[in-house]
Order: sequence, then structure tokens, then C-alpha cells
Amino acid sequence: MKVTRSGNIMQEEAAATAEFREFVAEYCNGEPCVVAHTSGSTGEPKEIKLPKCDMVVSARATNAFFGINENSTLFLPLSPKYIAGKMMIVRAIEAQANIFDCKPSNEILADYGGPDIDLIAVVPSQLPFLLNTPGLLDKIKCMIIGGGQLSQQVERRLAERGVKAYKTYGMTETCSHVALSRVVETADNPYEALGGITFECDERGCLVINIPQYSIKRLVTNDVVRLLDNKRFYWLGRFDNVINTGGLKVFPEEVEAKLAKLIHNSRFYVTSRPSEKWGEELVLALEYRTLPEGCVKEGEIKPAFIDEMKKLLPHHAVPRRYVAVRKFEETPTGKVVRKLPI
Repeated sequence: MKVTRSGNIMQEEAAATAEFREFVAEYCNGEPCVVAHTSGSTGEPKEIKLPKCDMVVSARATNAFFGINENSTLFLPLSPKYIAGKMMIVRAIEAQANIFDCKPSNEILADYGGPDIDLIAVVPSQLPFLLNTPGLLDKIKCMIIGGGQLSQQVERRLAERGVKAYKTYGMTETCSHVALSRVVETADNPYEALGGITFECDERGCLVINIPQYSIKRLVTNDVVRLLDNKRFYWLGRFDNVINTGGLKVFPEEVEAKLAKLIHNSRFYVTSRPSEKWGEELVLALEYRTLPEGCVKEGEIKPAFIDEMKKLLPHHAVPRRYVAVRKFEETPTGKVVRKLPI
């Protein structure tokens, strides 16, 4: 179906979900802003107003990068309640492209019978079904992935399958992504800015986004990065999540990326708790249903598994204790809430 700039849904209107129609009505109601909600992954979710003029700039930049036009087909398997879903619809409206949507689920495209998809936006939890179901990835030309980190195993499988997949960096305040990183098999690619966006770092080492095309112009983030130049960076982790153990800083996201080589098909993250000796000590948080066999026992990580971790991590970054829960707490968008389970 197509959505006109006046808000008319052309062809198969009944196929559009209620959330899809509600957002189209809001976007085309003549008001200057739409109401959006942050994900809540780094604090309490909050309501913000996004200028529609900024959404248009963002949509046009993405459309230009992927060559989206009136002959293109987009697919939306995400909720339009959140920015990733909203922006896929805005991209379709701006390009006058065809767009198909479905109820959000981790099992997508199984019943899809439309043309090949020029661009699809997904979250990590939707990738296993796409990777494990024959034929589904063959329908997708380009894919953008947001909403959480990818395991090295998933990245490798996507690259091996020849999928043109890109990790996204952005937030609600920037109307979705401002930078993309192509998923490749051999090594991490840096994030590269879209359009006229440029980057710098503040005194904390956190990314500052210069967006002259947007109404906000400049945004200071809490994301610690390694800046290559004013257009490219590597993401290291959240400043909010930094662990200070024995006077040394540890970025848990970096530790997790390395531990992914040892902990397969398991949900986990690294956090900390107070320590009289070190100030903070690292703790490995795991789900009961996905405990790696042979690595933990009664709250302590077994010496053999610690030895394996030492091969990948500096001594001060090796977790010595673990906490397990039946299921991690999640935000409404499916991101794991990173706090020490009780």
C-alpha cells in the first residue's frame, strides 16, 4: 500500500494495523510535531515532541542512502508507537514507496507474498527466525537493525548469507538513526554519519552529534566512543554503565562483546555490585533458561571458565560472580534493562 502526504492509505486499507493508521493520522493532521516516547533502556521512558520537519530530513537522508523511491517496497514488522516504526512510515510517505506492515512479532515474513523488500527495519530478537527459516532472507535487499546489540555469531551468519545489513546508531531525539555500520564477516565496521551530520567528543569521551539540518542542531549523548574523524566512530558503551573497579574503568558492553565468543545462545550481560576491596566488582547476569553448561555453580563462576575468560579479557575485567534470574526485565521495545537482578 501507499500513504499519500495528506494521509490517505491507498490500496488494501484494511491490511494496515490500527497502530499504523493511528500514526498516519497523527503525522498528517497539520500539527508541527508528533508525540514520541523514549525506549526506557537508560532511564525512565519519557514523552517528547518530535518536529515533523526533523522527521522529514531524517527520512530523506535514509531514502537517499538506500535508493528508496516510488518503485521501492518497505516492510514494517515493528510497532509505530516507537521511533523505528514511525520513521519507516515517514520514509514510505516521503518517497511515495509501497509499504507493508504486520503485527510486531519475532516470526516475521512467514506469510509474506509481496515483491522483494528494498528495506526492512528489525530488532535483534527477530533475526533468528529470519536466519533459520529457508527462503526468507532471499526476499530482503537491505536491512537496518536497531534496538540492541548483535552477537558476533548473528553478525557472522548475516554476512555469510550475503545480507546487506546495517547496524544503526541513533535515538528517539534524532528521529531514529544518524549513523550506520555495515555488518561484515571479518571485523567491525565503524559507524558512519548520514548526510551532513558530523561528530565530536566532549570531555567525558562521549559522542556529540552536530545536526545542522535538524531543529535541535546539536545533541550531547552519554555514549562513549572512539572517534576516528568527524564522520566515523566506534561505539564503546554507555557512560552511565561504566564500572570503576580498583580505580580502573570497565565498559561492560566491551566485555560482553568478547564473552559472546564463550557464551553461545545465551542471554547475559555484565553489571556490578559494591565491593569493599575493589569499590565495584563485576558480576555476570544470566537467565536460568540459558545458563551455559559447566561455567557456574552456586553463585560462583567455575575456575575453568574464569581461565577461559582471562584469555579474552584483562584481569580486572573478568567477572568472578554471577546472578541468575528466570527472565530478564525488558523495556516495552524488548531491550534488556541492565540492572543487578535481585
